[in-house]
Amino acid sequence: MTELKYISGFGNECASEDPRCPGALPEGQNNPQVCPYNLYAEQLSGSAFTCPRSTNKRSWLYRILPSVCHKPFEFIDQGHITHNWDEVNPDPNQLRWKPFEIPKASQKKVDFVNGLHTLCGAGDIRSNNGLAIHVFLCNTSMENRCFYNSDGDLLIVPQKGKLLIYTEFGKMLVQPNEICVIQRGMRFSIDVFEETRGYILEVYGVHFELPDLGPIGANGLANPRDFLIPVAWYEDRQVPGGYTVINKHQGKLFAARQDVSPFNVVAWHGNYTPYKYNLENFMVINSVAFDHADPSIFTVLTAKSVRPGVAIADFVIFPPRWGVADKTFRPPYYHRNCMSEFMGLIKGRYEAKQGGFLPGGGSLHSPMTPHGPDADCFEKASKVKLAPERIADGTMAFMFESSLNMAVTKWGLKTSNCLDENYYKCWEPLKSHFTPNSRNPAETN
Repeated sequence: MTELKYISGFGNECASEDPRCPGALPEGQNNPQVCPYNLYAEQLSGSAFTCPRSTNKRSWLYRILPSVCHKPFEFIDQGHITHNWDEVNPDPNQLRWKPFEIPKASQKKVDFVNGLHTLCGAGDIRSNNGLAIHVFLCNTSMENRCFYNSDGDLLIVPQKGKLLIYTEFGKMLVQPNEICVIQRGMRFSIDVFEETRGYILEVYGVHFELPDLGPIGANGLANPRDFLIPVAWYEDRQVPGGYTVINKHQGKLFAARQDVSPFNVVAWHGNYTPYKYNLENFMVINSVAFDHADPSIFTVLTAKSVRPGVAIADFVIFPPRWGVADKTFRPPYYHRNCMSEFMGLIKGRYEAKQGGFLPGGGSLHSPMTPHGPDADCFEKASKVKLAPERIADGTMAFMFESSLNMAVTKWGLKTSNCLDENYYKCWEPLKSHFTPNSRNPAETN
């Protein structure tokens, strides 16, 4: 595969044209009477026209045919995609899933769209407020099919298998330990090369941003220059009546036929684009004295709500790092939280639960549901001699955290057959160490 090229920078105003058509971008205006190469000008808006300049998102696309050239959309089976948060009764228990099973290509071919399964979510699509968490389980590439989401942005986290993603802005190769964001309305198609699995965080009505750094200062966490945007690439390909455009609209799927590939954009400019990011580039901030800093220091991207400091969703990672805190229980502490916390594992072993929490699985701890390290982790971390140590080498865990109270779907609780019914047992061996006659237990550290 030819190495792909990218433009660097989060949220930048960018311009790109396919080198096969130099000068395809109009000079000095967006919508000339006749575009270079007789292309069509089309604007893609990701915000209201009147948003403040700092939050206004739009791009101009110069394409062989405009995207309006398709037959009418018709309703199609939506498989395991849903936004019905009342399918089953809510469950306040700690929930953990074994690795989600990928269908075998030898038994049934399943592409990215057919392999989407909604696990949990909250809010309302029509009022542009909420989120959903999906997993994708697929084994074949999308052939003469593309997808776009009218409901929100998609943050895609591949866990097994790389994704070659064709977009209207160009191509991206996204591998495990990388993420990508396909923003609302952008058409894309995905090629896979093996049985493939991953996670998706979908947010309605808002876009992902870099978190504010506050007292951290100007640098740290995910640096803007490490986000990569595809460069223009087009195909002038005829598919008479045979190309399918799939749209998710108000949580339902619709399909329309057209005669040409939708990836016919010769040039584009703007700040509303897809992008990808390598999680290895995250600059970790952590405690170097004692106690824990809050896990918000590991936030890569945030989708803000209207309440200051409260997110519809945060994407948080737990990458390899040094642990040096003195006189401190170093693993995650026991916790009850006003947020919903969905965790997934891309690779390796998560320090607080090295047994049942496996790559390709997940867990959900709902608001005020207690959670924390299992009994084995607690006993070892309470007795170990503290010294500087590497944590999470070869591991990448992540969290989708939300201020909304998420409901789990019927597929997540029942149909998937991946729910770990014995999750609660990891805390049963915890025992009392209470010493009522001794305030200062013997020093073990």
